[in-house]
Amino acid sequence: MIQLVGPGGAGKSTAGAALAQRPGVSFVDMDAEFVASNGDISAYLATHGYDGYAEQNVDLYSALVGEPGRPDVVVALSSGFMTYGGDIYAGHVRLRRRIASSESTVVLLPSLDLETCVAGIVRRQLRRPFARGAEREEYVIRKRFPIYVSLPARKLETMRPVDAVVAELLTMVAAQQAAAPDGTGPLSRARARCIVTRR
Repeated sequence: MIQLVGPGGAGKSTAGAALAQRPGVSFVDMDAEFVASNGDISAYLATHGYDGYAEQNVDLYSALVGEPGRPDVVVALSSGFMTYGGDIYAGHVRLRRRIASSESTVVLLPSLDLETCVAGIVRRQLRRPFARGAEREEYVIRKRFPIYVSLPARKLETMRPVDAVVAELLTMVAAQQAAAPDGTGPLSRARARCIVTRR
């Protein structure tokens, strides 16, 4: 399993969907899964608040992904998943630690330079229909950037062609397969069921 974490606009869905075009690789976009299960995210937030959304998102991740080791799956986590406060949902603390320390987790950021990252995220987010305005998008990425860069997981800069990002992810996949030559490693079973969800 490869788990892609990072802010909205970092390229998780784009890279995950591109990687899932490879034979035997499935893609799970947690935002798309949330919408499919619970309806529009903005409407859900308005009704249940951010804490309710976070709890539901953690439950959904646990139901869809479960314990580590599920083969042949690339998962794009929601942008805030690794930034929820510890008091939002008790089960999330353990889950977040497990994801952060996993060799299969990759943090996607446009750049590891704060200002370049902020400019890239704001530009990308403003193209989306649910954008909350430049000031709000900048506030969110400035607040979350230190959390993402402090995660012990590998970092991957995405301000380059998608093919280059996917090539680097494929290198990681190959390394994981080599670490488990018996066929039990992540992304090693070529005929896994394909779950591809896109926004």
